[in-house]
Amino acid sequence: MKLFEINIEVGRMSLSYYAPIISYLRTVVSAAYRELHTRLPCTDLSAQTQQGRNMTKKMPFSVLAALTAVSFQLHAAELPADIEWVSNNNEPLFASEEAVYGGTYRTYIESFPQTLRSVGPDANSGLRQYLMDGTPKMAQRHPNTGKWIPQLAKSWAFGEDNKTVYFKLDDTAKWSDGEKITADDYVFMMQYYTSKDIIDPWYNDFFTNSIVSVEKIDNYTIRVNLAVAQSHDSLMVMINMPSNGFQPRPKHFFKGEKDENNDGMPDNFVRKFNFKAEPTAAPYYLDKVKKGKSVTFKHVGEDWWGYNNRYYKNRYNVEKVRITVIRDPDIAMKHFEKGNLDYFEMVLPSFWHDKTNTDVYKKGYIQKYWGFNQSPQGAGGVWMNTAMPLLDNLEVRKGIMAATDFDGMIENIMRGDYSRKPHGLGFGHGEYDDPNNTPPKFDVDAAVKHFEKAGFDTLGSDGIRVNDKGQRLSFAITYGYNSWTPRIAYLKEQAKLAGLEFTLNLVDGSSAFKYILEKKHQLAFLNMGSGEIPAYWEYLHSDNANKPQTNAHTNYSSPELDKLIEAYDAEFDQNKRYELSHQIQEYVKEANIIVPGYMVPYSRVAHWRWVKIPKDGMTKATEWVLHPMDISNFWIDESVKKETEKAMKSGKAFPEVTVIDDRYKL
Repeated sequence: MKLFEINIEVGRMSLSYYAPIISYLRTVVSAAYRELHTRLPCTDLSAQTQQGRNMTKKMPFSVLAALTAVSFQLHAAELPADIEWVSNNNEPLFASEEAVYGGTYRTYIESFPQTLRSVGPDANSGLRQYLMDGTPKMAQRHPNTGKWIPQLAKSWAFGEDNKTVYFKLDDTAKWSDGEKITADDYVFMMQYYTSKDIIDPWYNDFFTNSIVSVEKIDNYTIRVNLAVAQSHDSLMVMINMPSNGFQPRPKHFFKGEKDENNDGMPDNFVRKFNFKAEPTAAPYYLDKVKKGKSVTFKHVGEDWWGYNNRYYKNRYNVEKVRITVIRDPDIAMKHFEKGNLDYFEMVLPSFWHDKTNTDVYKKGYIQKYWGFNQSPQGAGGVWMNTAMPLLDNLEVRKGIMAATDFDGMIENIMRGDYSRKPHGLGFGHGEYDDPNNTPPKFDVDAAVKHFEKAGFDTLGSDGIRVNDKGQRLSFAITYGYNSWTPRIAYLKEQAKLAGLEFTLNLVDGSSAFKYILEKKHQLAFLNMGSGEIPAYWEYLHSDNANKPQTNAHTNYSSPELDKLIEAYDAEFDQNKRYELSHQIQEYVKEANIIVPGYMVPYSRVAHWRWVKIPKDGMTKATEWVLHPMDISNFWIDESVKKETEKAMKSGKAFPEVTVIDDRYKL
């Protein structure tokens, strides 16, 4: 039996106009469904029903789906009569007219990513900024004024229900392979993220319970429906927060792939697309991959669709970005000073203060830049895995909290350059953060009292506490970079004063995060990113506890905390939401599950003098001033590069340069 396909283009007519069509389709669908069952050869009713289901699953757009589809199109085609579009096209620019296009920008990562996917297992890699967080969304905050400005959407409007947002798409936008980006790619995005084939519970949940649906109005207009009524600003944050992933997905790229479960995504997505990058809407696409060694991103070109947007002009100026694996920062710095890398992150105090006194700096070949920002700080510090033995004991956790000397580490190891987070769930979220949050002080006496209450009242010959079962008070801290070893070592020495042992568990780069996601750690030394509105569900709700590939790094949960998080996510009244956020933060503080760590409210780099940062190059939102997928308002001046290379051969010197941009210092 061949089932015919229906394709109806619906305009902006009244619903009554389509009543005869709907009535007719009801008749057709009903008849087709009866005929389908009479033609099935099975006599067993359950088998017949299952065979009918199997047949209907294979229909591309069958009669059975026609009524639903037409009803959907009719509903989706209706725009509110009094809709008010917003575009904010007159905000100040934050790039320089002096910028020039071109050049190959050379940087490094410490470990090769385990996947080139942006979702699914191991997707939180060092390339995430290129594949997800730094790619265009519908709109973004202006980095200084805070107003929403266009990205893939030219304008947007809000429904009266406070949970609907309409977007007019930029009709010039194209994928990096040249295909147009249309509303269909956003409808497909929902299939992409809700598919179990991506093996990503967080995105499955977010695009089911937070983003409810995306409806196509026409090729370049969509309607986004959210689950919870919120303020207009909160709706935009929910949709446009970089890590939330609301970005189009290339429907054409997956065409023809095996999809037996008929969910719209390849059944073997995780394996087949592990190192097969999708087309992107961003200025840079993945061009070359040398597994274990390097990746190269290439600019789409000076005709990239984004340059039609005034806020994208004079940004993303380098033509290629070559990222090489160099596993040790000290070795990477040597490569940098030899001219093999164009810039080097100087966040580490030891690099900035101790290793920039050689000729390449004194002669001005390499310049230094320290710019302050006001970006939100994510959750982080030392995460305690409460599913591990002893860490389910509150007194043990309280003792660890008091025996972990972050303040001393900041002062003695970090030269006082870093700041302490007031809470383990982060900082910089405005009124969402309780203004009374303060980090715990290092207190040996208090730690000892808590450990004794937990039964660890005897000191062993090595100075580490034991209980009456002979268990030692010892926990491994998992961390990802050798450069962090002095920090953990300091915490280890200080903790021993209270009879607590920290052992150092260094796991290489991206493997460390995989290890933590698999919940193998006891303690994790880890900082997470953050949007402007704190997210609690992913870290603290019981839905995510004791499951691999979730961000519940503490495995802690409680019914009371679940209720607070659910109320927070559902609350429309902004002041009540602030209060719920404060209650959650207080609950987590009392649970003693994250020792608040440090934060770094600045970008600090060294760069060759041919890498040009514009005057006032920092914005309030700039996290990495020389990252190609951040604000990216820098450029390479090839003539200065030749001048510098010539000067180095002759011994000619330039003025030594250190720029400190503290306009946004808190």
